[in-house]
Amino acid sequence: MSAVSYTVKILSTEFITHNVKRFRLEKPEGYTFIPGQATEITINKEGWRDKRNPFTFTSLNSWPFLEFTIKIYDSHQGVTQQLGLLLPGDELIIHDVWGAIQYTGEGYFIAGGAGITPFIAILRQLYVDKKIGDNKLFFSNQTVADIILKDEFSAMLGNKFVNTITGEKTKEYDHRRIDEAYLADNVTDFSRHFYICGPDAMVQSVQEALKNLGAAANVITVEI
Repeated sequence: MSAVSYTVKILSTEFITHNVKRFRLEKPEGYTFIPGQATEITINKEGWRDKRNPFTFTSLNSWPFLEFTIKIYDSHQGVTQQLGLLLPGDELIIHDVWGAIQYTGEGYFIAGGAGITPFIAILRQLYVDKKIGDNKLFFSNQTVADIILKDEFSAMLGNKFVNTITGEKTKEYDHRRIDEAYLADNVTDFSRHFYICGPDAMVQSVQEALKNLGAAANVITVEI
């Protein structure tokens, strides 16, 4: 990763769930990325400039600002807790772009919690380009209140946006974990592309389940 860095001001902040916050930032001239990629962010304040944490772009290159959608962990005295305290006008330092999750063809997106973030820009770009096609999104969360961008994903994907809620009982949603049995019941073609992002244990177990069900390694993309 290169040493490129830019100091940018926060333009706006907004909570979009009870613990997920949207940040919109100034966009350096010529700064671009591929949907699904990330950068490292540093808070430009004394005591925090040596801490670089990775976050995924959720904006599109055509937008006049950068956007990040970040889960705030108030119980940890760390970067996201500090990010949650920042206001428009405060400064962040962004670096070069990187990331392994890039769209290579229609298939299934499988996300757990804040692991949805690499898929936001990918699906937004496909929707804008009228190429959403037959892509399907499986999204696992603890509670209904945890679902990020529920209305937007519903508008983009319709009935191809499938939620499962594992931490509370509701009439509206499935309550199973995304495991081998769930995938066997809900995936119709294991030769298609699979994009997985979420907690490490979930990603590993879903990878293993897909391979057991016949998906080849070269159709499975995960964040690394």
